[in-house]
Amino acid sequence: MVVINDAGISAGAMQSMTATKVMRCQEIALAHRLPFVQLVESAGGNLKKYRVERFVNGGGMFYNLARLSAGGVPVISLIHGSSAAGGAYLPGLSDYVVMVRNQARAYLAGPSLLKAATGEVATEEELGGADMHAAVSGLADYTAEDDSDAIAQARTIVSNLQWQQSEKQETWLPPACDIEDMLGLIPIDTRTPVDMREIIARIVDGSVFDEFKSDYGNATVCGYAAIHGSYVGVITNNGPLDPSGSTKAAQFIQLCAQLGRPIVFLQNITGFIVGKSYEEAGMIKHGAKLIQALSNTSVPRITILCGASFGAGNYGMCGRAFEPDFLFSWPNARTAVMGGEQAAMTMQMVAEAGARRSGKTIDQQALESEKKAIIENFESQMSAIYTSSRLLDDGVIDPRDTREVLAHVLNVIKQGKARPISNIQFGVARF
Repeated sequence: MVVINDAGISAGAMQSMTATKVMRCQEIALAHRLPFVQLVESAGGNLKKYRVERFVNGGGMFYNLARLSAGGVPVISLIHGSSAAGGAYLPGLSDYVVMVRNQARAYLAGPSLLKAATGEVATEEELGGADMHAAVSGLADYTAEDDSDAIAQARTIVSNLQWQQSEKQETWLPPACDIEDMLGLIPIDTRTPVDMREIIARIVDGSVFDEFKSDYGNATVCGYAAIHGSYVGVITNNGPLDPSGSTKAAQFIQLCAQLGRPIVFLQNITGFIVGKSYEEAGMIKHGAKLIQALSNTSVPRITILCGASFGAGNYGMCGRAFEPDFLFSWPNARTAVMGGEQAAMTMQMVAEAGARRSGKTIDQQALESEKKAIIENFESQMSAIYTSSRLLDDGVIDPRDTREVLAHVLNVIKQGKARPISNIQFGVARF
C-alpha cells in the first residue's frame, strides 16, 4: 500500500479528506497485511482552512501507524521534501526512514514558526536536515543523494522484508571475500580496533550486507544479510556500546522481531562506554532498552564470540545468560567482567584510598603482590578453552567454519519451528 503527499498542492498540506483517505489506506494495509509505504513531503495541517474536527480526527493516522507496526506490518517512509508538524510524525512513527540529503527536512516547527514561538533562529538544515537526523537524532535510518537513490533504497528495504517469498532462497552466492582471511582479522590484543564488517563479508552470501542506520551510533553495526539463503539480522561491534549504539541495536532487534527474522550476534565487545558525558546522556537507561529488547524478543538468536567479550557487553550482545539458541566461540575469544589489569588497578585504588582514610601506611610491596595475583586470576579464566570447558558456550569452532556452522544451526532452527509435534500430559513410561 503506497500513500504519496502531493507537494504541488498547498505544499502537501492536509486537505479536508486527506486524513479520511489515508486512514482508509491504513485499514486496508492492516487487514490484508500489506507493507505501508509513504512518500512524504507535507506541510502538516492546512492552517488557512483549519477545522478543529479535522485536527482531532486526524490523530487517527498516527494511531493507525502504531497499530500497523505492532501488528507486524512494516511502515516505510521516504522523506524527499520539507515535512513539518504532523508531516514529521509520519516518519517518526515509521519502522524504516529514508531521507534525501539537502532536500528532505523533518521538524515539528519550521524556521518561521520556531522564531514566532520562541525567538530562536535556525536554518532548515539545522532544524531537520537529513544529515542531522541520520547522525544526531537517529530519525533517519538511511540517507540518499537524490530522489532516484531514495526510491532505490526504499525498494531494497521492501525486498529485504521478503514479504511474498520464502525466508530461504534455494540458490545463493558464496562470500566474495576469501574465507581464509578469517584467521588474521581479529588481533590477539583485544584493545586493537577491528572493522567487523570484514568478518561479515566473509560469512554472508555474496558478501552483501545491507547496513541499518550506518551514520548513527556507528560503533555498533546492524544490518540484514543472508547465510546459505536464510535471511538474518546481524549485530556486531566496532567499539563499546554507547547510548546511540544501544538504542540502534534495540530498534533493530524489534525490527527483526517484527519480521520473525533470526539474529546473529558477532561479539567483539569491550563493554558499555563509561564517562561523565555518557552518564549524562543516559547510558544506563539506553543500555536498559537494549537489554529489554534482547530479553523479550521471540526470534531465534545465535551468538559467536569472535574476540573480546567483556563486562556488560557480554550481556548486551546476547551472552550465555540471555539464552541464545546456540553460542559458539572462536579459539581466541576472551571473556571476563573486565581486563585483569583494569581489575587490579581498581582494587589498588580502593586499597590506597582506604589506607589514606584510616591513616595507615601504604604497603607498596603488598599492593604489587595483590595486583599480580588479581591479574593472574583474571587471565587464567578468560580463554575460550577455560569458558568452553565450563559449558559457557556450545563449542569452540574454527573461524573459517563460522559460515557453515551458522547455516547448519539456522536450518536446525527452521526445521524445528516447522516440525509438527503432539504434546502429551505425561512422559512416556516404560512398562
